Amino acid sequence: MQLYTVRELLTEDTVGTLKRIADLGFTQVEPFAFLSFGDDLRRGLSEAGLSAPTTHQSFIGAELEPVFEAAKALGIETVIDPFVDPTRWQTAESVDQIAAQLNEAAEVAARYGVRVGYHNHAHELESTIDSVTALEYFAGKLSDKVVLELDTYWVVVGGHDPVELLHKLGDRVVALHVKDGPGTTETKDQVAVGHGSLPIEAIVAAAPDALRVIELDDSRGDRFQAIADSYTFLTSKGLA
Repeated sequence: MQLYTVRELLTEDTVGTLKRIADLGFTQVEPFAFLSFGDDLRRGLSEAGLSAPTTHQSFIGAELEPVFEAAKALGIETVIDPFVDPTRWQTAESVDQIAAQLNEAAEVAARYGVRVGYHNHAHELESTIDSVTALEYFAGKLSDKVVLELDTYWVVVGGHDPVELLHKLGDRVVALHVKDGPGTTETKDQVAVGHGSLPIEAIVAAAPDALRVIELDDSRGDRFQAIADSYTFLTSKGLA
């Protein structure tokens, strides 16, 4: 699960919250801004018996070495930049620059045995470059060392079919953000996986080897309970 879902609890009690997550049955989590949690994250993962194969951490335009060195120390395999400003996704030249920054970062990360990736929101799907979405154009500019984590919910918000997009992007996608709800820009509309209108089973089938990461950006209900309900749904369907 993406730890941003329970960000308030994690900030109040990192170690205790990670243990609660493990008690639900999770064995893996995806931290966010992992450098900000210091040793509490390492201790919490260890005491809860959790691993973090992926993490979100902004690194584009930042000093790269400390990020990847810290990721290696935590056993994180893939560091994913979660956001590049929408204004940078409007022209081919600008998107080329983003891709070049990711490609450069991948070379640095490789020295630490780590790889890099990018996570989308809606704006990369709302912009069109050379007759394809900016995200697809971007994917075509990436080196083989750079991967994608597709947030399937934001794909829907951006006006596209996540199943079709997954088929187009292929093996470049190594992780999915599995979310549910009506596909609106209002994050509080998001609900537990299996309780909304997204075609969850078809999404997973379109990328069967991708890591499945449960997340709610927000919700009108209790987000921790939504995580538990999401886990129950996915396991009951044989999807996790």
